Amino acid sequence: MISSYLAIQSLEIGDHLTRDEFERRYNAMPGVKKAELIEGIVYMPSPLRITVHADPHARIITWLGNYWAATPGVQLGDNATVRLDADNELQPDALMRIEQGGQSRISNDGYVEGSPELVVEIAASTVSIDLHEKLKVYRRNQVQEYLVWRVYDREVDWFWLRAGEYIHLEPNLEGVIYSKIFPGLWLDKAGLLTGNLSKVLAKLQQGLASQEHQDFVQKFL
Repeated sequence: MISSYLAIQSLEIGDHLTRDEFERRYNAMPGVKKAELIEGIVYMPSPLRITVHADPHARIITWLGNYWAATPGVQLGDNATVRLDADNELQPDALMRIEQGGQSRISNDGYVEGSPELVVEIAASTVSIDLHEKLKVYRRNQVQEYLVWRVYDREVDWFWLRAGEYIHLEPNLEGVIYSKIFPGLWLDKAGLLTGNLSKVLAKLQQGLASQEHQDFVQKFL
């Protein structure tokens, strides 16, 4: 008897699939840790280096995790699958969503459906995809903020959706970028790029102590 695993065709890079078929094949391949469907095409990343992906990823999650811990009503996801639309099922490095009254919901089988308010991608070898195909998909699906850390370029692009287009959120004179959607989510850009996580978290704490963050928290209490 042919096993159920062998009876289902495996995922291959470049396959053109429906979202249902993508999920069926992905679920049948437990050894595959990350695959994405972008505009109906299958993408599967290379193995991840600690220097240009895992370490930056951990820093982003630490920054967002501290915000999450201090902010009821939001949810943080690390490599969570997101069902955006019929042709796109992505697995961003990080996402943050508003749980009640936000744009997304949690499906009966535990997936994010719809658009999280914030998506973050760590872009090393994937920078061309993250700043082109994915950017277009996230913009079309109304992801309100999209942050791309271009590790090799030592640059952070933080986009905010305004009137249907992504515009850059620029740092202030102190080099701090402020989220438009999550009050108090402040990023010390230089601290992040130089690996000074203490500086990043210190600036975030200032954001968490701000009146705008306190007002935001009150909405969910």
